[in-house]
Amino acid sequence: MSGPVTPAQTRSYFRRLARYYAWFTVCFALFLGALGILENEGMPRQWIGHLYMFATIVLYAIIGVVSRTSNVSEYYVAGRRVPALFNGMATAADWISAASFISLAGTLYLHGFDALAYVMGWTGGYCLVALLIAPYLRRFAQYTIPDFLAARYGGDGAAAGTTRRGNQVRALAVGATIVVSFTYVVAQIYAVGLIASRFTGVDFSVGIFLGLASILVCSFLGGMRAITWTQVAQYIIILVAFLIPTMWLSMKFAGNPVPQVAYGSVLPKLAQREAQLAADPREAEVRAAFRARADEYGARLAGLPQSWQAGKLDAQRRLDAARGRSAPLGEVRAAERALLDYPRTADEAARTWNELRAANLARAQPPEPHAEPFPGATRAESDIRRNNFLALVFCLMFGTAALPHILMRAYTTPSVHDTRVSVFWTLFFILLIYLTMPALAVLAKFDIYTALVGTRFDALPTWVSYWANVDKANPLIGIVDVNGDGIVQLAEIAIDGDVLTLATPEIGGLPYVISGLVAAGGLAAALSTADGLLLAISNALSHDIYFKIVDPGASTQKRVTISKLLLLGVAFIAAYVASQKPADILSLVGAAFSLAGSAMFPALVAGVFWKRANFAGAITGMATGFIICLYYMLHTNPMLGGSTDALWFHIAPISAGVFGVPAGALALVATSLLTAPPPRTSGALVDHIRAPE
Repeated sequence: MSGPVTPAQTRSYFRRLARYYAWFTVCFALFLGALGILENEGMPRQWIGHLYMFATIVLYAIIGVVSRTSNVSEYYVAGRRVPALFNGMATAADWISAASFISLAGTLYLHGFDALAYVMGWTGGYCLVALLIAPYLRRFAQYTIPDFLAARYGGDGAAAGTTRRGNQVRALAVGATIVVSFTYVVAQIYAVGLIASRFTGVDFSVGIFLGLASILVCSFLGGMRAITWTQVAQYIIILVAFLIPTMWLSMKFAGNPVPQVAYGSVLPKLAQREAQLAADPREAEVRAAFRARADEYGARLAGLPQSWQAGKLDAQRRLDAARGRSAPLGEVRAAERALLDYPRTADEAARTWNELRAANLARAQPPEPHAEPFPGATRAESDIRRNNFLALVFCLMFGTAALPHILMRAYTTPSVHDTRVSVFWTLFFILLIYLTMPALAVLAKFDIYTALVGTRFDALPTWVSYWANVDKANPLIGIVDVNGDGIVQLAEIAIDGDVLTLATPEIGGLPYVISGLVAAGGLAAALSTADGLLLAISNALSHDIYFKIVDPGASTQKRVTISKLLLLGVAFIAAYVASQKPADILSLVGAAFSLAGSAMFPALVAGVFWKRANFAGAITGMATGFIICLYYMLHTNPMLGGSTDALWFHIAPISAGVFGVPAGALALVATSLLTAPPPRTSGALVDHIRAPE
């Protein structure tokens, strides 16, 4: 289609797409059935994993090849003809990232009520998108978020986006887009590596670049058009992969296939089991052992630097002794490893021992009640947790409403009305998953607390060793017999939140074909979001920097080619960073949301609703919000060299946006009021985008 899209064309296009995806769903069901039969006939698990990986890459490659394009409108905004229902599915897939699919259920498992902040913040953010931003961006009808900010604050009417002032705003918006999207995409590619290594048995780093092929085959060939149609298919896979194991656990423990309803009956049983474990003397024995270890690290810290020197000499003496008495090779190698792993300096020892002390103190605590809001030993501790809960909801809401790769999808529908309907469908499709996640966390937790806890170490289920060996450097699950009784205690289990969803089928005793399906769903979630993020970065660089600033006379073919090359470069840089395992998935994503909200949200909302907002206000607001947010993260996050002693009001680094967003908004308002008002053409643009269609 080209030119204006008529209602008849839209209906015909919708029916054709509905047929295509109905056939896809049928074929996907047949594929699952065939794999189930093959597993029953004795096909090795590794082959099933390879088949899943091969089938998904081929599927995405086919859609990418069929949807390939060099047309600017098709490449950047899918020709502005995506029906609302399908745009809702694509946006939901874009939204349900690795953090949602892989990490969120695990975070709910580990932190209980406190983790509901993620569900509330992310869904609440979509309400802000629907009410405050998305319809007005579609009315503006350009290509990127920096396009809108440059035109609104550039100051010269139709040509505002290409003036000196417009280019300054554009460059700042592009910088924020790149930082936010790059931080987010690293988390997605990390998840791709985790799942691909689980799928195929390859090394984690190799898995990252294997998964990267799936990302590039879509976004590189067809841009937004290919990504949109791939994401619709990916959403179907995500939904099926998440619901099947959760419904199985729901039937197993509650006799009800609707997990959102059933887990209410499991919660009282879980609370009873938590109380039993908290009072169990063997659990208390294990927790005491961890407390003793924490005290030992505390003593070492108090004795620095002498304790570091003594420890190093002791490690060297053990190695010399093992070699001197011709000890077995394994013992010698262990002594060598202990010496190599020993901190090289007293400062490094202080950091390492502080982390180990904190980790042992955490494991020395009794289990927190899953359903209790903001538990704390004192009222002050409880208040701190409540404040962090509210701060995180705030950051995720405003960050969601400013994420470039999500807001870009507002440009892809045929009309403003379709954009509003599309956001409704997006919320509906997201809630199908998000209302199930708390249920999965409760059901999996009850299974582990009742089935795994109390098991003999010589009868551990196979999934424990399987997941422990996926990443040997940083095991995703570890169970050590601390008190030597040969029985698994809850305090002896260390489980990474990123593994829970992927391991759910094995925890629940489902066939391996369902485990592969869940991994395929996690891969689809990571790939769909990574596609959108990489396109947001490459489009910002090719359209907003190259075409709008460097070479305004570039041909459409050249613009699309530049975008593809930039996408390729950014993808490989992100893959390299992800291979270094910079942090856990949810921490990276949380940082992206705080940065997005702080840098972009005040300027976007003021650009739509406050005519007095001007160029100076936008520049000051964006810079102030971003700098305050980044400063707080760097100075309070121990992983970035900061210290928790520098916290403001005890707010965690992940919620840095609670300071960045208000600072940016205040700076924008104050500067706009203290400087000359914007020209009338700027107000005319506001009137245009807010006028009924």
